[in-house]
Amino acid sequence: VQLQASGGGLVQAGGSLRLSCVVPRRIASNNGMGWFRQAPGKEREFVATVNWRGGGPYYADSVKGRFTISRDNAKNTVTLQMNNLNPEDTAVYYCAVASGSAGTSHAEGYQYWGQGTLVTVSS
Repeated sequence: VQLQASGGGLVQAGGSLRLSCVVPRRIASNNGMGWFRQAPGKEREFVATVNWRGGGPYYADSVKGRFTISRDNAKNTVTLQMNNLNPEDTAVYYCAVASGSAGTSHAEGYQYWGQGTLVTVSS
């Protein structure tokens, strides 16, 4: 199963990026989805999640108020709007499909993962 994440790049601190992930309908139409990230030398960490209907968004404290997760089931996509970026947001960002209909902040709750897209925030 291939999840295609895109939208990463280089941005200055305070800037914005919008990540998108295209997901095959057959594996995600009834499943929660999420975004995780992994910074150099660090473990993968939770960023945001949303349930199968696009409701119940939940965010890591570090991104709350700056990032917004949404999904469009008609287009089979999940997006992550990232505003007011800072250098600590630099990481490879991964989209993922949850095993159940609800979103979760736990990586073990996801069954499919994208290949990742790199976000670099310069100071």
